[in-house]
Amino acid sequence: MKFKKERDTELKKEKETFLEPVSITIPELATDGVPRHNNIALKPHLIRLLSLKMVISHRVKLSNTWRPPCSVLTVIRRLRCQFTFSTCCSECNDFLPWLEHKAGLEISSSLSIGNSAHGKSLVARHPIKAGDCLFKVPYNVQLAPDNLPKGIDTLLGDNVSNAAKVALLVLYEQKLGHKSEWVPYITRLPRLEYMHNTIFWDENELQMIQPSSLYQHTIMHKLFVEQEFLTIKKADFIPDVLTLEDFKYAFSLVTSRAWESSRGVSMIPFADFANHSDLSDTIVLSNEEEQLSEVIADYSYAPGDEVLIRYGKFSNARLLLDFGFTLPCNKYEQVQVELSIPHEDNLRQLKLELLSRHKMPILKDVNGLSSSDKSFALKEVRGYAHDGKGRGIPQSIRAFARVVCCTSPQEMNDLAVEAAENDGRLARCPLKDKSREIEAHQFLHSKINELIQEYNASIKSLELPTTLCMVGKHDLRREMAQCLLIGELRVLKSAALWLEHYCATLLRV
Repeated sequence: MKFKKERDTELKKEKETFLEPVSITIPELATDGVPRHNNIALKPHLIRLLSLKMVISHRVKLSNTWRPPCSVLTVIRRLRCQFTFSTCCSECNDFLPWLEHKAGLEISSSLSIGNSAHGKSLVARHPIKAGDCLFKVPYNVQLAPDNLPKGIDTLLGDNVSNAAKVALLVLYEQKLGHKSEWVPYITRLPRLEYMHNTIFWDENELQMIQPSSLYQHTIMHKLFVEQEFLTIKKADFIPDVLTLEDFKYAFSLVTSRAWESSRGVSMIPFADFANHSDLSDTIVLSNEEEQLSEVIADYSYAPGDEVLIRYGKFSNARLLLDFGFTLPCNKYEQVQVELSIPHEDNLRQLKLELLSRHKMPILKDVNGLSSSDKSFALKEVRGYAHDGKGRGIPQSIRAFARVVCCTSPQEMNDLAVEAAENDGRLARCPLKDKSREIEAHQFLHSKINELIQEYNASIKSLELPTTLCMVGKHDLRREMAQCLLIGELRVLKSAALWLEHYCATLLRV
């Protein structure tokens, strides 16, 4: 009874903390500084580090929480990613000393916080060589689920995700105001008006990206966050003043900035200021032995250069959903294409059963999006005239098309026998009947062309007269939507071109 009374008193105090009105002044910061999940080919200096019991830290994958997504050009883009700063960010001068004092060790001697065209950034103070340590952040100065007051963490248990727990921690520390030990960090998190994740877009804004699978993924993500919020609200310590909008804001802060870790999910102060480049191989390593996160440079920087990391091999759909920005000419761009067997097909049921028996694998890519028997991830096909394999077009979508184009039970049985005689995968070899093989790929070509027309119409509707200046929030999101659709259209066009070339080649043989 004594333990229960003490626990009830502790929970009452924690609830009062949430209810206590506190005014916090938050500097105007952009939302660009957010590191993410990496999946890369390691360079020699990284292999050496991994041999020292260090592992790559991965970004939180939102799609997993939905539960219901060296050419001359490369050299030029790399150079454009470097900025020279005349002054550092004066309002952040006290941040690194505070973090180092809290950590009890030096975080970084080579970086400072500066300003770039995209907001806050990390800037080289001294010359940096590839393989140099950029910064180290101990686990004890990272925000993770186990930082929650024990009473709250116990009540939540495993009913909500780790991201939701850290979001609640952020709200808890915000309510503490200047009493919070994390106030220098909490007050530097971006404000809601600077966040452009699609979860914050209104219905009119979402209609701009309607052709993209991101539209549906955003709706799914909104539903998931709402469910997390309702689960948390069932706990008696959460006050009525905590709104869904509060939670949605905090949840998005976490999922755009947190890394998967041995503690579940961790927000890493200082790393938050690092901006993204799809051309960078700089990653976050977790050193479990020394209990810290470490970032190693993959590139040499001169003093004043902006130091960039790669959040992950993410498409613009993933970047816009999770982080609120897009990249022109994103090298990891991809498109989700959904296909189905027409209802008027007399063999539809037999085809569905055939696909079900062979269970077309559900493939999850680095964007957290899946390829199943209905949804397929297409990447840009490069060098279509010389690449007979059509790299970028998954074999699963071509197999699906071959099944769709079967005109008799015997053809489907032949596909099943062929699969059994090989590796068990259905319709992965070109059809022996050349006309059927062409028909299957023409089916894909027609579906992709339909999407191309839809994308072209949407992009055209987003165009503005060149005399207009884009300055508002809606204008910025319009520009992001346009960038997303243009990138996905580029992928679709590359696939259509390859399919056209493939069919023409078969006709000539």
